[in-house]
Amino acid sequence: MESASEMVPFPLLITPIESNYRACTIPYRFPSDNPRKPTPTELSWIDLFHNSIPSFKKRAESDTTVTDAHIKAENFAQRYAQILEDFKKDPESHGGPPDCTLLCRLREQVLRELGFRDIFKKVKEEENAKAISLFGDVIRLNDAIEDEGKRLENLVKGIFAGNIFDLGSAQLAEVFSRDGMSFLASCQNLVPRPWVIDDLDTFKLKWSKKSWKRAVIFVDNSGADIVLGILPFARELLRRGTQVVLAANDLPSINDVTYSELIEIIAKLKDEGGRLMGVDTSNLLIANSGNDLPVIDLTRVSQELAYLANEADLVILEGMGRGIETNLYAQFKCDSLKIGMVKHPEVAQFLGGRLYDCVFKYNEVLN
Repeated sequence: MESASEMVPFPLLITPIESNYRACTIPYRFPSDNPRKPTPTELSWIDLFHNSIPSFKKRAESDTTVTDAHIKAENFAQRYAQILEDFKKDPESHGGPPDCTLLCRLREQVLRELGFRDIFKKVKEEENAKAISLFGDVIRLNDAIEDEGKRLENLVKGIFAGNIFDLGSAQLAEVFSRDGMSFLASCQNLVPRPWVIDDLDTFKLKWSKKSWKRAVIFVDNSGADIVLGILPFARELLRRGTQVVLAANDLPSINDVTYSELIEIIAKLKDEGGRLMGVDTSNLLIANSGNDLPVIDLTRVSQELAYLANEADLVILEGMGRGIETNLYAQFKCDSLKIGMVKHPEVAQFLGGRLYDCVFKYNEVLN
């Protein structure tokens, strides 16, 4: 992780940041709550994180880069479970009260202290290879749609379908271990519109009338998510003359794609002329966001990303962690899009939607 001095606020947040921005979407507690007693919301989220321990332990056990991985994986499970139990007794322990950022950070901390740097590496590599082999087919299917609005809708559905590949969700980790994920089947099986937050029609209208100079896209998972969901959408923006900055994590966390992995993926997808299925990529930039969690606090991003974001007029936060559990209500100085699938029952309940419902939240800023 970059040192704290190198991290800066994301420049497109509305200022003053202190009074306008809070990273976590769902309030786990209110000022009137007893600081020494966990709230019902805190307890349900502590349980959610507790339920993910077995799948993380299983991945850790099979990490061949760590000696005595099975013993250390058991240590991880016990230590993280203890931290969660401590929160139930005293919400102010371990730097609490807990929120989704702290619960994620402590899980990563325990893993890293035990020597686990990237427990999802193998599955990410397998999924990236699978998705890369399908990239051409997905692009050809999209390019064959002549109607611009229908093509956009298909690209958006592709983002949701790709976003299913999320091993941070206990339910999905189980489904994935059983039968993998079929991208095209996922596209067809999305919950019907209207989605729980559905601004797609408004966005379609803007898309037909407006073009953006530079878009910053905070990306999420490896595999189908980045390769078959985000990259076809980014390619479409490039085709329309928009510069695209893809912001990816500095360090591994769950199955999220990292900056170095993303550079490698794009190098494999480009042809000899440096094009993405015929589209020039000189306007495609990849940035290290400085982040090391599956959620993001936009008061702390890398200077590199802050510099590249200065000129942007569209910010896209993709995935449940960055666009729903954090930043759903974040306000920006420019147009913004929060897009992701609801993969935790607690999030569905908060939004008043269904599990695997979709969020497509577009905010236009009139300058």
